[in-house]
Amino acid sequence: MARLDGKVAIVTGGAVGVGQATVELMVKEGAKVAIVDLQEEKGKALAERLGSSTIFIKGDVTKEDDWKSIFDQTIAKFSAVNILVNNAGILMRNPIDQESLENFQKIMTVNAQSVFLGSKYAVNAMKSTGGGSIINLSSFAAIAGMSQFAAYCASKGAVAALTRSIASYCRTMKYRIRCNSVHPDGILTDMTRATMPEGVDAAQFTIDIDPMNRMHQPLDIANGILYLASDESRGVNGIELRIDSGQFIMGD
Repeated sequence: MARLDGKVAIVTGGAVGVGQATVELMVKEGAKVAIVDLQEEKGKALAERLGSSTIFIKGDVTKEDDWKSIFDQTIAKFSAVNILVNNAGILMRNPIDQESLENFQKIMTVNAQSVFLGSKYAVNAMKSTGGGSIINLSSFAAIAGMSQFAAYCASKGAVAALTRSIASYCRTMKYRIRCNSVHPDGILTDMTRATMPEGVDAAQFTIDIDPMNRMHQPLDIANGILYLASDESRGVNGIELRIDSGQFIMGD
């Protein structure tokens, strides 16, 4: 039996990168998936390729009205929502003494406010229909300070803290809604490639080349998300799932 048979998922930032890998894996495992993204052309193409198990919804995850529409459209198409993957995010490289307030606010809005809004609507949708799983994409940056990414670290730290609050609340209310965060280190996507110094090939820093490296393929992250979305993790709530090739393990 496919691991997500009978489940309906919403995946934000679902048109590219980790989001795309997650959508493809979830469909393969039996889920119906709403692909949410602002990249309309890529999102529609992905939904067309994957067929009737998907729907594309153009949505700005920083806007509450868009979240209302995302849930309304998904429920109208597939009758329920069992899984939310808050994956949409942005990345900017700036240390604290060079970061602008404008950039800081933008990153917090996209990376943290969107998770608040999505989780709010997910809890309201799931609590009366038997529960579900909320998976929030945080980062290794929320656990270990990364000197060149001040605002990004702050935003992903907020996601991790919010995740624990949601998990605690839903458990206390006996909603059967689990909420967990995923903490990847580097991922080989267009977004991370854009932060690399000119002339540097990010693929040379993947764990495929050397297990000491920190860059992962999108599918590495999607597999962790799949576990948290499935009933295999029904006892897992409020955790920080690190997918970082053991960056905190000290060698000899």
